[in-house]
Amino acid sequence: MSIEIRALAEAELGAFIDYPYDLFRGHPYWAGELKKDVRHLLDTGHPFWRHGERRLFMAFKAGRPAGRVAAIVNSAHNNFHNDKAGFFGFFDCENDKETAAALLSAACAWLKTRGMDSAIGPVNPSTNETCGMLAEGFDGPPMVMMPYTPPYYLELAEAAGFAKAKDLLAFRVDVAHGFGERFEKIVQRLTRGKDIKVRHVDAGGLDKAIAEVKEIYNSAWEKNWGFVPMSDAEFNDMAAAMKPVLKPEYLYFADVDGKPAAFVLLLPDLNIPLKAAHGSLTPLTLLPFLYRLYFKMRAGRMLTLGVKKEFRGRGLEMLLIKKGFEAGQKMKWVYGEMSWTLEDNTQINGVIEAIGGRVYRKYRVYEKKI
Repeated sequence: MSIEIRALAEAELGAFIDYPYDLFRGHPYWAGELKKDVRHLLDTGHPFWRHGERRLFMAFKAGRPAGRVAAIVNSAHNNFHNDKAGFFGFFDCENDKETAAALLSAACAWLKTRGMDSAIGPVNPSTNETCGMLAEGFDGPPMVMMPYTPPYYLELAEAAGFAKAKDLLAFRVDVAHGFGERFEKIVQRLTRGKDIKVRHVDAGGLDKAIAEVKEIYNSAWEKNWGFVPMSDAEFNDMAAAMKPVLKPEYLYFADVDGKPAAFVLLLPDLNIPLKAAHGSLTPLTLLPFLYRLYFKMRAGRMLTLGVKKEFRGRGLEMLLIKKGFEAGQKMKWVYGEMSWTLEDNTQINGVIEAIGGRVYRKYRVYEKKI
């Protein structure tokens, strides 16, 4: 059957967004965001596209959609890292190597016309959002803001000439067992005699807290592989999206000598209710969504933990992980996911493993020279 690869017009954005919801309809584990949120992220009015450019492609067989991909140029990334990396993202495809190769080839060709010398992905549309293909841990649903992709996606990428660039790790931690007496003593020893205070954020102080998070975030990850600082507009947009679900027990700061030095952000596993919505809140999906939201969420994710460079080595990571344990127990979480970390970030990975975390999922980012 012949394969047609078509570059989509903006009026066809809806078809691009709809495709994975149709591809994975009825899948036991796949869970998509609300379509309106995906549309907001892909809309050229989103702050990311002020420094980014994209081209959307879809594959068709006998007139029916068979795959999709976005080719992405992120000038903020290239300016920050002084390179010419292009990206692909929002990749979904049926299990057909020829279709996937044609899609990824079209994305690479477009990136080359923009002066890029490599294609990295999937990133949707940057490492500040979702990224990677699931490489290990296919036996359960993904945590909030983490993707689920079937095993054959890895084969599609590698058959198209892509090779592993980096693995991202997700750790499972059994919250119900507590932090452990040994680590309580370590935290006490590291912080004894120092002016370190942990505080949470109430609703009235959220705007100030967002500014503090942005400052710490861009400092903490500055040297990480693939990191790109978020602009004020991007950060404010993400914060606005989180405000409706952000509770005081989800965000904590560690202050040193009265200055914000570190933070940790938790989120309940919103993928549980989102799976019931299947992309849209309608009269048919609203009640199942609300039921799962209030009665079925017994897990959560430590989404971000960041410490400013000048405050590292003082035990703040361990202190905030402890606070995360306590918050999870109050919310009656059975387990938590700490994700994602770079596979070669031995310092933080060692801390997570020491408190009982185990890698239970890996996500792979691929790269190809073009």
